[in-house]
Amino acid sequence: MLGRYPYRDSSKERNPMSSNLSHKAYMIGAGIGNLSAAVYLIRDGEWNGEDITIMGLDMHGANDGESAATFQHQYGHRELGNDAGFINRGGRMLNEETYENLWDILSAVPSLDNPGKSVTDDILDFDHAHPTHDVARLIDRDGIRNKGENDYKHMQFDNKDRYLLTKLMTMPESDEAKLDDISIEQWFEDTPHFFTTNFWYMWETTFAFKRVSSAMELRRYMNRMILEFSRIQTLAGVTRSPYNQYESIILPMRTFLEGKGVKFVNELKITEFVFKDTPLRDEIIVTGLDYENVRTGEKGRIDVAEGDFVFDTNGSITDSSSIGDLDTPIVEDMRYAPSALLWKQATEHFYDLGNPDKFFGDRAQSEWTSFTVTTSSHELINEISRITKQLPGNALNTFVDSNVLLSIVVHHQPHYHAQKENEGVFWGYCLFPRKDGDYVKKPFIEMTGREMLEETLGHLEALDESGALAARRQEIMDSVVNSIPSHMPYASALFNRRAVGDRPLVVPKHSKNLAFISQFAELPFDMVFTEQYSVRCAQVAVYKFLGIPEDKLTKMHHYEKDPKVLAKAAVTMFR
Repeated sequence: MLGRYPYRDSSKERNPMSSNLSHKAYMIGAGIGNLSAAVYLIRDGEWNGEDITIMGLDMHGANDGESAATFQHQYGHRELGNDAGFINRGGRMLNEETYENLWDILSAVPSLDNPGKSVTDDILDFDHAHPTHDVARLIDRDGIRNKGENDYKHMQFDNKDRYLLTKLMTMPESDEAKLDDISIEQWFEDTPHFFTTNFWYMWETTFAFKRVSSAMELRRYMNRMILEFSRIQTLAGVTRSPYNQYESIILPMRTFLEGKGVKFVNELKITEFVFKDTPLRDEIIVTGLDYENVRTGEKGRIDVAEGDFVFDTNGSITDSSSIGDLDTPIVEDMRYAPSALLWKQATEHFYDLGNPDKFFGDRAQSEWTSFTVTTSSHELINEISRITKQLPGNALNTFVDSNVLLSIVVHHQPHYHAQKENEGVFWGYCLFPRKDGDYVKKPFIEMTGREMLEETLGHLEALDESGALAARRQEIMDSVVNSIPSHMPYASALFNRRAVGDRPLVVPKHSKNLAFISQFAELPFDMVFTEQYSVRCAQVAVYKFLGIPEDKLTKMHHYEKDPKVLAKAAVTMFR
């Protein structure tokens, strides 16, 4: 076990299916879920890396973070007029207390930056040295909400809000079906006041919920993230990685696996599962994978032998995303989520594999738009710090009165290894991109990167009583290297209204060799839109296939049952 954070000693859960029996694993998608499955096979299953093949269209799934030029090349997007600067379509706020599987798996992966340390060491050491403490979490037309009755330390609940939120939180998991297809708005329909509270503004923008999102998922979050409920105003529970998540998490995992002999095949699209024709279709057995090389057009079939395993990423929140640049708006990609097509095909063969259309058939529920700004100096970042009164490296600042519900994050600098010493980077997103901006009078989704930045500067200038930012507007704009918009039609698809059974089990009933590893597979208790969920799916799948007992799974905390935590939550309800 590497490093100083040995989340568990796997000293090995020996199993009857080690690689000396010549099993193969085929993994569709190169995101954190399948990377984790490969690590579990090697670490806990004693597999040889040469027996594992990871196939994907890109190198890292949804955890991106690189130069715009590299991103454009990898994803095959249209040529940009300006490919300078950096891009993150999204960012991930990790959590030390509740991401048990993430810290477990990363404790087995060596750091690329600090020899002798694990990636878990890297992240937690960095976070402990740079703790998050927001001091401008909510901003309205009167300034930072840190005074009087609107001070965002107050949740602003009335008794009806408290009653319904408590009722939701305390609903037993066995009763989740009572929330089938119910939105958060429907759950709180008797108290629309709930959606005007500081709590809702903070929770909504921290986790990217919407009123139309699933009440079932909100229930899970309120239980799993109950520690954050009491500190949501500062986001003190947010754990940050030293750099973007591709360089801090995915690249070390990929490098480790390559060193173990795992084969990575990029630019390969699996187009169809070939299933064994069994009596009554009562067993799920994959016997082949039809593929197409997206660059060359070459087509073929991979034979899947008896005893081999297939791990499928059945949906990704960054599917069908599109980007623009400083002076180019995005062109919306209207495709059905490509990574969900195999799942959709499988549901046509077997009846109990869920319903992908619930997640990828209603963009209004799931879409949002982000942008990444790169500057040639630190002037803009310094101005944001002066106006918001917080240093880079903290969490969200949300403009609650903005029409599109705009939030920004100034990362700890540098956020990329290739970022020059003089360069600055920050990120922003809006939850309602079809609405017009307040300062740029057009739908946010139609704006160029420059216009998105101008919209943001308008909100910052309104907050700046000194007028200094407005006076320096041209100087600031002259320092902009690029501002890259990214529209993600399925960014919050994992929060779409759903019913029990709409997500397939990680290893479906009667499946002999097919597992689903993604945010769209079903696990009890845990919460989606987290690295934790994908890694947990990976462990569940690997252990199931290898015959490792469930009681050997990484232990998860249940803070929702801790009396001290519940007492803090009760106080917060009335704060």
